[in-house]
Amino acid sequence: MSNNTAQLISSLKSLKLSGMADTVELRLMEAQNNSLAFSELLLMLLTDETQERANRKLQRLLQHAHADSSKTLESFDFSFNPSINAAMIRELATCHFMDKGENVFFLGPTGTGKTHLAKAIAHMACRKHLRVEYFNFQELLRLLAQADLASSLDQKLKPLIESDLLILDDFAFKKIDQQSAEYLYAIVDARYPSRSILITSNRSISDWQGIFPDPIMANALMDRLAHNTHQIVIKGESYRKKLAPSKLDSQNTMNYTSNR
Repeated sequence: MSNNTAQLISSLKSLKLSGMADTVELRLMEAQNNSLAFSELLLMLLTDETQERANRKLQRLLQHAHADSSKTLESFDFSFNPSINAAMIRELATCHFMDKGENVFFLGPTGTGKTHLAKAIAHMACRKHLRVEYFNFQELLRLLAQADLASSLDQKLKPLIESDLLILDDFAFKKIDQQSAEYLYAIVDARYPSRSILITSNRSISDWQGIFPDPIMANALMDRLAHNTHQIVIKGESYRKKLAPSKLDSQNTMNYTSNR
């Protein structure tokens, strides 16, 4: 590396142009070997910087959304459950429903893939550089109660209201108190009808009203949540149950016996 190149890299890093700094030596060699014009060299370097910034932003969004890298649409096994409409899921993964402020419900028994699909859509939204807030429903209520006690509720509610997509996992698992219902209403009402909410639940929608202490508030919430909603009902046996240890142990025992 020449002294000029070393100084160039140092200057690029001081200007926080790490994408260019990481590739400038390679790009200079390409420009020399291929007799590229200065404008071509500059365009390549700027493209490198743009791509690096996009990658960093994606990683920040994925981390913030708790988007597990193993829970993507590419890794979802549609073959294990024929009740899942793969074409509809792939359409939802385009995130066009968010342009219209539509909601999505994944409903069905435990272990049928609801959380995986929710995280897969979160992953796709992050790839489009959209901001996702992802919470287990009961955990979110606990955090909101803590924020309320600490006089920081408004600060906690702001990203929940303003994010491009809010995901509530394991919704309506058990009854909630009046204060929790008011937190939820504040979020849903502020997001309605322009910002999307994705919900996973083991309960059918007809059972949701029973978790709220106030039927009037329950009706108001349900009216907003159910409006413009894609309801995906997933049936079938739990995927985890199919891979239960008892079955795996019996398979391993059979393999061991056959190999003796």
